[in-house]
Amino acid sequence: MSVVNSVLKMRSIFLLGFFCLFLIACEAGIYHTVKPGQTLFRISRTYAVDESYLARVNGISNPSQLSVGTRLYIPGAEKALAVPVIKAQSASKSGSASTKRKKVLSSPSQTQKPKTAVTKVKTPVVKTKATQVKQLQWPLRGKVVRSFSKQAVAGSGKGIEIAVRSGSNVAAAEAGKVIYSGDGVSGYAHLIILRHENDLFTVYGFNRKNLVKQGDFVSKGERIALSGTPPAGGQSRLHFEVRKGKVAVNPILYLP
Repeated sequence: MSVVNSVLKMRSIFLLGFFCLFLIACEAGIYHTVKPGQTLFRISRTYAVDESYLARVNGISNPSQLSVGTRLYIPGAEKALAVPVIKAQSASKSGSASTKRKKVLSSPSQTQKPKTAVTKVKTPVVKTKATQVKQLQWPLRGKVVRSFSKQAVAGSGKGIEIAVRSGSNVAAAEAGKVIYSGDGVSGYAHLIILRHENDLFTVYGFNRKNLVKQGDFVSKGERIALSGTPPAGGQSRLHFEVRKGKVAVNPILYLP
């Protein structure tokens, strides 16, 4: 039993060192909030990122319909930059002239229906615990067969496990960069680690096959792997972790 405990302890130490190594080595990336007058083309030119690549990473099918307030993930950027805007022509003069023409054309004898005043009631916003953290997407749907625990279990780590059929599609929980994709970590089969905004990381283990490689940028919901079974055997499942920096947190708090 002492030999088994020593092996498990060594595995835990190795895994911790592994995560620390990749957290330090990963590259930067930021989110840019689209302002009025900014286009995907101008944003891509400002950050020196290919426009079509930027659209794919952020899941944008029609760049011409980029909405104000949209948060775009900019791979490799270290800080937010000022993006030139397209100023719309002022319509104040034309609008004023149009109003004057309407007043001239309107006859005092014409009967007009009185306008009904509409009172807008603001709906109070109730802040809940869910609004305090970034909401992620479920990597796949299935029954949670192992809940989160701060105490790491050998071969499972600090995350949850979702039972699914082997070969099911595993999706990225959020847009980000692949900082690890391989089978070099004992007990996890094929493993993927993604880095996201604000020092957030997601981990996907027990994969039968990884579909992305280290250095790739992926969009939220993009297929990244096919689910498999734990190396120790048992029911087919996905191991899923969420980490804030080096600290493992309960993924359920980040999922809808």
